[in-house]
Order: sequence, then structure tokens, then C-alpha cells
Amino acid sequence: MALCAKKRPPAAAAPVPPRGAAPSEPLRPRTDRQTARPSPAQTGIMTVPKEMPEKWARAGAPPSWSRKKPSWGTEEERRARANDREYNEKFQYASNCIKTSKYNILTFLPVNLFEQFQEVANTYFLFLLILQLIPQISSLSWFTTIVPLVLVLTITAVKDATDDYFRHKSDNQVNNRQSQVLINGILQQEQWMNVCVGDIIKLENNQFVAADLLLLSSSEPHGLCYIETAELDGETNMKVRQAIPVTSELGDISKLAKFDGEVICEPPNNKLDKFSGTLYWKENKFPLSNQNMLLRGCVLRNTEWCFGLVIFAGPDTKLMQNSGRTKFKRTSIDRLMNTLVLWIFGFLVCMGVILAIGNAIWEHEVGTRFQVYLPWDEAVDSAFFSGFLSFWSYIIILNTVVPISLYVSVEVIRLGHSYFINWDKKMFCMKKRTPAEARTTTLNEELGQVEYIFSDKTGTLTQNIMVFNKCSINGRSYGDVFDVLGHKAELGERPEPVDFSFNPLADKKFLFWDPTLLEAVKMGDPHTHEFFRLLSLCHTVMSEEKSEGELYYKAQSPDEGALVTAARNFGFVFRSRTPTTITVHEMGTAITYQLLAILDFNNIRKRMSVIVRNPEGKIRLYCKGADTILLDRLHHSTQELLNTTTDHLNEYAGEGLRTLVLAYKDLDEEYYEEWAGRRLQASLAQDSRDDRLASVYEEVESDMMLLGATAIEDKLQQGVPETIALLTLANIKIWVLTGDKQETAVNIGYSCKMLTDDMTEVFIVTGHTVLEVREELRKAREKMMDSSRAVGNGFTYQEKVSSSRLTSVLEAVAGEYALVINGHSLAHALEADMELEFLETACACKAVICCRVTPLQKAQVVELVKKYKKAVTLAIGDGANDVSMIKTAHIGVGISGQEGIQAVLASDYSFSQFKFLQRLLLVHGRWSYLRMCKFLCYFFYKNFAFTMVHFWFGFFCGFSAQTVYDQYFITLYNIVYTSLPVLAMGVFDQDVPEQRSMEYPKLYEPGQLNLLFNKREFFICIAQGIYTSVLMFFIPYGVFAEATRDDGTQLADYQSFAVTVATSLVIVVSVQIGLDTGYWTAINHFFIWGSLAVYFAILFAMHSNGLFDMFPNQFQFVGNAQNTLAQPTVWLTIVLTTVVCIMPVVAFRFLRLNLKPDLSDTVRYTQLVRKKQKAQHRCMRRVGRTGSRRSGYAFSHQEGFGELIMSGKNMRLSSLALSSFTTRSSSSWIESLRRKKSDSASSPSGGAEKPLKG
Repeated sequence: MALCAKKRPPAAAAPVPPRGAAPSEPLRPRTDRQTARPSPAQTGIMTVPKEMPEKWARAGAPPSWSRKKPSWGTEEERRARANDREYNEKFQYASNCIKTSKYNILTFLPVNLFEQFQEVANTYFLFLLILQLIPQISSLSWFTTIVPLVLVLTITAVKDATDDYFRHKSDNQVNNRQSQVLINGILQQEQWMNVCVGDIIKLENNQFVAADLLLLSSSEPHGLCYIETAELDGETNMKVRQAIPVTSELGDISKLAKFDGEVICEPPNNKLDKFSGTLYWKENKFPLSNQNMLLRGCVLRNTEWCFGLVIFAGPDTKLMQNSGRTKFKRTSIDRLMNTLVLWIFGFLVCMGVILAIGNAIWEHEVGTRFQVYLPWDEAVDSAFFSGFLSFWSYIIILNTVVPISLYVSVEVIRLGHSYFINWDKKMFCMKKRTPAEARTTTLNEELGQVEYIFSDKTGTLTQNIMVFNKCSINGRSYGDVFDVLGHKAELGERPEPVDFSFNPLADKKFLFWDPTLLEAVKMGDPHTHEFFRLLSLCHTVMSEEKSEGELYYKAQSPDEGALVTAARNFGFVFRSRTPTTITVHEMGTAITYQLLAILDFNNIRKRMSVIVRNPEGKIRLYCKGADTILLDRLHHSTQELLNTTTDHLNEYAGEGLRTLVLAYKDLDEEYYEEWAGRRLQASLAQDSRDDRLASVYEEVESDMMLLGATAIEDKLQQGVPETIALLTLANIKIWVLTGDKQETAVNIGYSCKMLTDDMTEVFIVTGHTVLEVREELRKAREKMMDSSRAVGNGFTYQEKVSSSRLTSVLEAVAGEYALVINGHSLAHALEADMELEFLETACACKAVICCRVTPLQKAQVVELVKKYKKAVTLAIGDGANDVSMIKTAHIGVGISGQEGIQAVLASDYSFSQFKFLQRLLLVHGRWSYLRMCKFLCYFFYKNFAFTMVHFWFGFFCGFSAQTVYDQYFITLYNIVYTSLPVLAMGVFDQDVPEQRSMEYPKLYEPGQLNLLFNKREFFICIAQGIYTSVLMFFIPYGVFAEATRDDGTQLADYQSFAVTVATSLVIVVSVQIGLDTGYWTAINHFFIWGSLAVYFAILFAMHSNGLFDMFPNQFQFVGNAQNTLAQPTVWLTIVLTTVVCIMPVVAFRFLRLNLKPDLSDTVRYTQLVRKKQKAQHRCMRRVGRTGSRRSGYAFSHQEGFGELIMSGKNMRLSSLALSSFTTRSSSSWIESLRRKKSDSASSPSGGAEKPLKG
């Protein structure tokens, strides 16, 4: 074929614009410029959409692989010679065997134990166990520590072993897959693990690709093959790859066996959408791109066979390069617990020192007199050494202030909360059959503390289902329908849609309402024809015709599919394509255009062009792209048309539509041949290939003639406005980070009620220089300060005020503000010397919208808030360009939408619709935080009450480290007697039902302020535990000093006292958890009363004759429990102790409920009132408020109750009623705390929160 002889470069994968027809522009100079790939020019090469955008690019990365400076021991470039294993083995490339498992049979036990003892808690308890094995200092049996420690280690080890077993199983399954490898001229069956770099592999239909291959040839014409990349990016639509023409003829084994080409390419990396290399063969060199590669993990589809050359194997493949570990996230409660455990350990040491000093003094003053009766141990030679041993003995005895069961219980509770999220039917999407999924169990309670939400727009707030809505052609706008009076007809008033029955190939699902556009097409208007001709030619869509006339388009983005479908319905039907041609049916006539070149989209160019030759031999370039880019590349003669089209673009953007500009340029044959030659040279360059190609593309895409513009509608998801309104009432600030243009993003902001007409002002920052951006931010802050002074706040603005003070003042300003900032302005705002000014301004606003941002900037914005604000952040998105933002935030949420599953795979939680976020936070998140806080408070209380009794007893036993309780009670207290009740509370407890959690979003604020478990609450719990321990010891001690049994004998003895104190303790903590439980279930009843029953059953069993007969040395106190608990005095003592311990708690809670109720108390009270006043409540629900008058799309809202009812705002009335109902004290305490936190914590190392509004 003559065209192939010219050796034109192959096409590269078309970089996907960030979810829109117009990709976002670069916002700052970047060193990692994306490749402007070579495109087909009479080569038999076809360009198709790439599978996903580049999402792993890092700031400061080298421009291309060829510029990388290799560090010691790293690979600078990859060399692979076909059919030459001896040559390739010199480079010691990785084999194709993969290993994702961590252990084997020999290493499991030592490695797993080593990993587990990296946890400070496990090391601490191991240290205690070692101490207990020393007889001179241990007053407890070793099993009191080793039983719970072994239990925890075993459970964790079993879990790790199970996970690793499945990893081994998966590895073996993959490594043992069979592949046909060409060895010594013969195809042989080889396991995947034995495949080497440089081998030639034969793949057959529906087989997985074994390694990263250079496609050499296939059964399809022109070396084409079809693949599915679902395992790489979640996208199930087929993609096309193509062999370079020079190897596409190597179809039989004999030719392939003689193939000795050498590939020199980039080293292994994780960029799925980029590949740059060169094939050297027969003294020629041929450029290679991602379009020629088959990546491991893909599946061959609709292709009988193909051959490929292994370039990367095993861990070097791009699939494995992307399987790095995600950063481990910890909650604020985890971090606080680590601090508290250190404090408790310090407290434990202090108690040990006090008791050790007491022991030394007692032994010196008193103990020496009893040497005959109480001799010292052989190793003890002084009172001081006795005190030293006593210190370690008390460390052992008192260690139960932080038992190991705490960590086990926390994980069990988190696991339960995760299952509740997974099982929630109200977060199940019936349409997609997709449930919500908690992909981690460590962050549940942090869902109840979120203050900032960073959201993508397209596919997250909107549906990412594109509809061709309007267009502008030669200065005339189409798409609006007018009534007889000349007014625009609203959606419900429109007549029947346009009838496309004249076109047998039309898509019946396509709807358009303006008949004048079809009339212009039928009348042969040349501009309209050229407009739709461009849409039918300038794309990378693949067409599949399952039966005559039934066309199915497979597009790289919904935008592109919508544009090609529009052209199809208006009579310009894209029918088929080959690598060198595109066939279009224009008004029923089949016309084949010769495809000369495709200049693909990428995030730098933000446009796409094709160069075609029509049947008359005329060469024309068609281009579509972002208005910000294309309008600057038009010929000066189009100025008048440009002005009109710009007005239409602004109108479309104001309606929330996504816009593209279309243009063309005629090329003469001589110029094209000269330009194609320069493009070929650029594509063959080993250095700066991307920059050279970009320069060549830039040259030809200039002085173009304007055709018009398109406008595509991407509707909001269901429930988005209501969700945002509800989250805003919960004092959660929502920032939208989108790649769309400013006008589109702002209009979506109004549509979803982020922005309202009632706002004091919406600041728009569009500066192009550092000085302009700084000045605009300064003016915004001044306006907010002026507003505050106007309402009498008395603040005065000072330019050099400290960041702490300024943020505190700004976040207390009167009025509601919003900030909209463009990507190029954001690039300056994120610089080190301005980031604080930007953050101060943005955090003072109720809503923030960042437009035209890159994936890297999304992550930078999230990191900025994390760095300077003491606030929990949540990022939510649906696309691969949201992955960096999702991983950066404290909590990442992925939406399983139209753009694959990369966001879901990187997330901590996932579901299918944005509206489920309100339930995730306001119900599951708030409950998880509430339950975890109540669990921790109670757990520390019960263990201090249990442990501190030993401290008081030390003063009455000569500081001898004698325990109060039986050693079996000490072992079972946290494992059996008190474990299940607190677990039930931690898993099932609620303060208000889920409906009320949604109805009263103010209930979410205690989590944001961290009110339910903090250092203050911790000390209150400790104080209550110490108070309980004092009464628990001294009341029985005082009674037993004088009490007698029924027969007149002395009641006091060690075992009777131990039984009495232990029984009192179990009853008191059981009553206490009954008071703490706000939501009773059958499980709570069973666990609490069942634990009491188990305690008595075990108590009587341990003092029974049966156990004594079997183990006489272990169970010596036969009948003690029966005798002790048979005494009325003992039961009176237990009742007195319980009442004295519990009554102050009951009294305090009663007074607080009446004098200073919190929000949940108020909600519960309002529920009682509602039941009595149902009729009045119904009347209240009919009251409404007006909302924004701005329209979101092509239809308009009616001002008044219609919009109010549809938006769901009337459901928020009860929240406002609640604010006025709440007593002055219940609102002021949160407000004062918020002000205090704002003043003290608002600094570069800590943020401030917006004051609570009534």
C-alpha cells in the first residue's frame, strides 16, 4: 500500500478532556506537559479514545521519559529485542510472576507477630506479661494478661492469614494461566510466570493480556484489535488498538520467528494513558505510542487472534505499577486515644510510685517488726528494694485502666457500623442495583465530624448524561421554542419534538424541540451542513452496526457521543471508519472522506482537530474545542460573527450548558505535505517529542474560520439541591471543584442552591497575575469587614492583622457570602505566599466554587484546608481525575457513575448518587460518632471504677500489692462480665430516630465541635470512675468493720469482702450502662441482664464443691459466695453502694435536662409535644419560605410555594422551629464554645469554625 510506504507516525491515544467537551485549561506552567500525540497521516492508523485521563501526574515530573535523570539502581530506559532472550536477560528485567501476598508458611508467624507488635498497645501488654512471669513482683497469675493478649493476636493473625491465603490463591491462579509463546519458531504453551521481556505472544479472542505488549499484528484488517479495559479503569466499552503498518503484515509464524526488531522506550511507570518509544528494525525507526500497546489486565474482544511483543512484565506492568498502597487514614478519636493512653500510663506510673513509696515506708516502720511472721523474700534485703518490687507489682495490678479489650471492642463496633452502611436499603440504588459500601472500617465515627465537603460537579452533582440542547450556527441560535407572542416556551408548554422520520438512521431516543434547525438542514443551508459535517467527522467515536440501520456509537466521553448523535439525527450519519477513511451518510448519500490526520484532545490543548480530504480532493481541517482556546485562533475576518457567537456562548453558559466552539480551515496540498513531513520528524524525535508535536499542531490550528458553537445539557442528579441545603443547615461548608467554565459552574451552583439570590455578595476572582488575585481577595475581605462594621460588630480591618485574628474576625462576619475563583487565579492563590489569604477569604464564605481546576489543584485545595484548619474534610467524586482529591481528604467518597470505577476503588465509602451523602453523614456518621463517644466514656469509667479499688486497698494491706478481687474475676471482668453490654450500646445506641436526624441537621454540630468525647469529657469520666471506686471500697469496708453474720460471728474476711465489692461493682456498672443507653433493643436487654446472670453463675461455680474436687489448688474457697450472699447485711451493703454511686449521676442528668438541655434532649421533647399536637404540627408544615428565582436549565422555576415544595425546603422548617424552641442556655453554650474555639484555634496550625446560626 503506497500510503503505508511513507511510514507516517501512528496515532496516539486521545487524552480525554476532564469530563466535558471543553477540557480544562492549564492553570500554571507545568513541567509534566502531557503528550501531544502524533496522529495518522495516510498511514493506515486509526485514532480512538484512550481509556482514561492521566491522573498520576505529579508536580515537577519530567516532561517525558527521555529527560529523566536516572538515579543509582533505577532504569533509565527499556530495551527489548524480539526473539532474543539471551540479549534481554543481560538487563535482568523482572519476570512475569506477580506476588501480592505478604507471607509464606515459614515467615507467617514471625512476620505477622512482628507487625502486630508494631502496635504500641500490643507491645505494652507483652511487657506486662513478662513482668507477670517474674514471681518476685507478680501478684497475679500470668493468664490474666496472656488470655486476652493471645485472643487478640490470634483473631488478628487469623484475619491476616485468611486475607493472605486469598492473595496467594489469586496469585497462583494468575501466574499459572496459559499463554502461547513463540520459542525457536514454534508456538508453545507457557505459564504466565515464565513469559519474559522480548517474547512474542499469541492472544486469542476473550483472553486476558499476559503482560504489557507491543501489538505486532492481528486477524483484523490494518492490524486492528479490540480490547476491554474494565480491569484497568472500570470502563466496559471496547477500545481499539492498532499495530504499526510495518509489523501489521507479520501474520504467520515464519515471519514472526524472523522478526528481530528492538524497542527502546520509557522505563516502567504507572501512566495508563501514555507510552513513548521507538521501534528499530531494518535500519529504520518507527515511533510508538499508547495506541500500539496492549496492557496487562485488558481482555481481547471481537478479534480472532493477535501477536504482541512483551515490553513490560510482572511488577513492571502498568497495572501492577498502579497497585501501590493507599495512605492509611486515622480518625481524630484515634489520635486522641493515643494521647489519652499515654496520659493514663503516666497516671499509672504515678500511682505505682505512690504505692511503692508507701510500701518502703511501711516495711521500714512496721514490716521489720513482723519478720518472724512475714519474712521478706530471699532477694529482698531492704525496705527500699521491697518498694522497688512493689512498684512493678502495682504496675501489673493497675494495668486494667487500659485493658487490651478496649482495642478489640473499638474494631468490633466499627465493623458493625460498616455493616449498617452496607445494609442500608435507603442508600441502595434500584436503577443501578448498587448498594452503598463502606470500603474501610476505621473512619466511621469521623463521618459525624465533617466540616468541609469538596465535591466534583460533572457526574457527582450532575448525571453526566449529555443531551444536545442548543447550538449557534453562523450567528443564529437554535434550540429555543417560541410561542405566538414571541416568548420562549417553557418545557411543559412545548409542542411535539422535531420529527426525524425522514431519516431512517435517526436515533429514536434523540429529542430536539426547535424545528427551524431541521428546516435549515433540509433547505440545504451550507453553514448548517458544514456544522453537522464537522460533528460527524471530528471525533474518535467507534460505530458498530449490529443489523442494517441499527447503529451503536461507542464514545470516549458522553459529550462526544451526544454531538455525533445530534449530527446523525439531522442527516449527517457517521456510519463507519477505517484507519484511513471515515464514511458519512449526508442526507442519504454515502460519502467517504480520506482521513489524513487526527490531532487529539489533551488537557493542554483543550481541542481536537481532524484533517480530511473530501471526494473532490479538497483538504480541510475541522476543529472543535474550548472557547477560551479556540476563539484566539480564529481568522480576523470572523470578528463580527465572533461577537455574536460569544453572546450565544455566554447565554448558554448562563443556563448551565456545556459549550464547544467549532471552526474549520482549508489547506492546500503543498502546505499539507510540508506540514505532514515536519509532524513526522517531530513524532520520531527521541527528546522533547511532546513539545515538538505540540508546536507543529499549534501552527496548523491557526487562522481558522468560525462555524458556530454547541451547547450540551448535563442535568442535576435527583435530590442534589435538597441534600446541599440540608448539609448547609448542618454547618457543613461545601466547595465545588470542577473543570468546567465559570459560567456553567456558577449556574449549577444556583440550581443546586449552593448560591442563592439572598446572599449578601458572590465574589468572583478572575485575576491573571499574582498582584491581581491578591488585590481581588483583599477587596473581598474588606467588603466582608465593612459589612460587619455596618451592623455594629465593631471590627476594623487591618492589612497586617495576624492570620489567627483575621480568620476569627472574618468567620464572624454578618451576612452570607460565596467565592468563585477561576483555575488560573487559583494557581496563584495556592502559592506559598498567598495561600493563607485565599484560605481566610474562602473559609469566611458559605460556598466556594473553583472552576477550570486540574486534578492536582483539587488535591492542593483539600490539602490546604487540612493543613491550616482543625476540621475534618470529605472529598466526593466519580471520575479518575478525582482520585487525588479523594485520597488527600480525611474521608474519600466515590460515586459509581458514568466514568468507570477508579474513584470508587480509591475511596473509603461509595454509593451511586450524591443525595445519599446526607444519610451517610447525618444518620450513619452522627450515630457512629455518638456511639463511639459513649462507648469510650463508659469504658474508661468502668475500668477506673474497677482498678482504683486496688489503689485504696493498698493503704490497708501494707502496700503489699495484694488484689481486692479474685484473680479469675480480674481476668473475666473485661472479657465476659462487662464486654457485651458496652458493645451493644456502641453498636445499636441512638439518641433520636433516623428521621429526626435528617429533620434536625443542627444535631450534627456537636460532632464538628468534638463535644461528646474530648479531654474534658475524658477527665469527667475518670473523676466519676474514681468517685465510684472510693464508694465501692470504703462503704463495704466500713460496714464489714462492725458487721456480724446471722450466727453472731464476724462477717469480715478477705474473700467475703472481695465477693461483696465485686458484686457491687458489676451491679453498679450494669445500672450505669442502663442509664447511658438511649435506645433499648432486645439485644441490649439480653446482654446487660445476661451478663449479670453469667456473673452470678460463674461466681457460684468457682466456689462450688465440683471445681474444688477437680482443681483443689486453684479453687480453695469452697462455698464462700453462697455464704456471703446469703447474708442480708451484704445485700444491704450492695444496695447502699449502688444507690450512692448512681444517685448523683441521676440527679445531675435530671438538672441538666431541665436547666441546660442539649439539642437531642430538645428534639426528644418536641416529639412528645408533637404526639399531643398533631393538628398544630400539620399547620406548621404548610408554612413556607421563598427561594432563589434563578433558573438552573432551559426550564424556569415559578417563584413561591411551587419551588419551595419541589426543593424540599419546607421539610427544613422544623429545624428552624427547633432553633427558636431551644432554651437560651442550650443555644448559647454551643455558640460560646464555637466562638472560643474560633478565637483560640484559628491559626495556621488550627482552623476556626463558623458561629452557629440560630
